[in-house]
Amino acid sequence: MTMNKAIGLITANYTTRSSSALTDVRPAASTPFCGRYRLIDFPLSNMVNCGIRTVGLIMPFNYRSIIDHVGSGKDWKLDRKNGGLFMLPGSAFGTSRSGSRFLVRDLESNRIYFERTNKPYVVCSAANIVFNTDLSSLIEAHEASGADITVLTAKATEDDADLIKLKVDDGRVRGIDHGVSYGDTAFLDCFIIGREKLLEMLEWYSAVDYLDLFEALEGDYERVNVQAHEFHGYAAAIFNLDAYFRHSMEMLNPAINDELFPETRTVLTKAHDTPPAKYEAGCYVRNSQISAGCRIYGSVADSVLGRGVVVESGATVRNAIVMQNCIIRSGARVENAIVDRNNEIPAGTELRGTPESVLIQGKG
Repeated sequence: MTMNKAIGLITANYTTRSSSALTDVRPAASTPFCGRYRLIDFPLSNMVNCGIRTVGLIMPFNYRSIIDHVGSGKDWKLDRKNGGLFMLPGSAFGTSRSGSRFLVRDLESNRIYFERTNKPYVVCSAANIVFNTDLSSLIEAHEASGADITVLTAKATEDDADLIKLKVDDGRVRGIDHGVSYGDTAFLDCFIIGREKLLEMLEWYSAVDYLDLFEALEGDYERVNVQAHEFHGYAAAIFNLDAYFRHSMEMLNPAINDELFPETRTVLTKAHDTPPAKYEAGCYVRNSQISAGCRIYGSVADSVLGRGVVVESGATVRNAIVMQNCIIRSGARVENAIVDRNNEIPAGTELRGTPESVLIQGKG
């Protein structure tokens, strides 16, 4: 079984190139998504669902919201005596806006995490690319090929300056570039590596520990066998506000939603024990995701609402994301907008952006 072969590592000690009111107050990994989830739920669930029971989480300096969300790991079955969830320190100077998600410095400073296990493999993932996959297939492909590293890839569906482009020749990675164009082979920030090989590479690159592991590898792709394993499902790269809004709205498409949340691979998240949403007499709701604890008196269309949102009578929410514990007072209108958690939109107020330029209301 996979759980007898690999430990997991999730890196959260990085920032996105494009800051926004959403990521100024929280790490990218704890950004809310799809009403009731956080971005970190997806890599955690991918690992747990394939049987990995030891997961290390490299923390950023502003870690409070991650700790609040994942806690002891109980909701991911990681509150265990053997293995479990480990909060690992990120290096003090590890945070980078250069697109580095696997800084050598962060890996080296947590060397003891790799040394204290007898599992032969380490599965590593970042948190800004949302996808749901059975990582067992990645591990099996890695074992079958005899590679040193096997990376998870997908064909780029759009231009994206934040994704890593892989130069692949006959299944083998020969180099990387920053930024992808449509049709390029994009790195999904997820890979498997032999534990002993990882420890060896940390010795090699100790002098350039400010680099990303795959940047440090530049020039060594001939002696290190890095194989590509293609993922064919839905994957959403969320590195800026525009991508966040677009991919959140894609979740209103039943076909895409079903692909990201299949019954066979549940995406786990923190339990809140919140009562179901309540739709009051006279409300209007169409094509929207309404999370538990919401009370809808007014009109909601083409929108995503987090837990505990109240939309009062006469209020309108359209083509918008409204996060946890917000109140939209009577007569208020929210359209083409993102409203961060704990906000109260006063009666008669309009928050209106455009489809091309979404308005954002920072955390209340």
